[in-house]
Amino acid sequence: MKPHLEHDHLESARRTLEVEAQCISAAADRLNGSFAGLCSAILSAKGKVVTTGLGKSGFIARKLASTLASTGTPAFFLHPSEAMHGDFGIIQKDDVLVAIAHGGETVEVNGVATYCRRLQVPVAAITGKLTSTLAGLSDFIIDGSVSREACPLNLAPTSSALVAMAIGDALAVALMEARGFTAKDFATLHPAGSLGRKLSRVRDHMHNLASIPVVGPDLGFHEVLETVTRRNFGIAAVVSEKDGTLLGSISDGDVRRHLLKADVKALGSKARDFMRASPRTVTSDALAVDAVTIMESCQITSLFVVEPGSDGREGRLSGLVRMHDLLAAKIV
Repeated sequence: MKPHLEHDHLESARRTLEVEAQCISAAADRLNGSFAGLCSAILSAKGKVVTTGLGKSGFIARKLASTLASTGTPAFFLHPSEAMHGDFGIIQKDDVLVAIAHGGETVEVNGVATYCRRLQVPVAAITGKLTSTLAGLSDFIIDGSVSREACPLNLAPTSSALVAMAIGDALAVALMEARGFTAKDFATLHPAGSLGRKLSRVRDHMHNLASIPVVGPDLGFHEVLETVTRRNFGIAAVVSEKDGTLLGSISDGDVRRHLLKADVKALGSKARDFMRASPRTVTSDALAVDAVTIMESCQITSLFVVEPGSDGREGRLSGLVRMHDLLAAKIV
């Protein structure tokens, strides 16, 4: 094949995207009760979602299983050829099958659907042929047809592949919302990488109570000064000796300012006399990125971590989180 050097690459790319966008929009308009029924079947199922497909549809089915699993719906990809050679044991009676095949006549995929019918496992098809063998084997038929492929020959699976993937994403998001899946849940399932760092919690980066400077409200000035400077935190928590609640904070700057203001009298003062009452706090369950936002907006470099009391109000001190540690962890 001889390349056309004068070919308009941008025009070709834009035309491809426009065709695919139109096909996805049309697929959205065709969603009906069958899609809703599939969602209900998955939500009520005691088992997992098994996805299957061959060739490019197999890649899409594998991606769907991964997306479902990462958003709160247990899922597993089953290669249809491997299923025909012993892997049918993966499928259990409480599962739901989602089979992807644009033409709906892939022998191996239809074999998996047939096996599921015998087990009375609900079968869903994402297919472009609503009268195909696969559609006939399915309890839920999701219309993945396209007006044409983006390929200029109308042959290569382009629009059809993208529509099938988009329908899979729509299914995952619908289930995610129905389950009330939260950012906290997402973080639990994505502990690694940049996404995991952005969704990590304060508890993952804080210094625990035993490792931070803590003083009582009646501690003398000299002892407070020693405590603040002994460890490399630059701040100490003032905590109630009765119940461990956070009363205030004393930074090295607070110590210097109190000395300048009170002169010699400062040496006889207590922690309660020059502590900063009601310091900024955060809970250990808060997102680490939110802790960064608080520190930036308040122009401070650390936050005390407290746990909610039984009455819902902030209670006992549990640690300290510093901007330095969050920056080192690449939270921002």
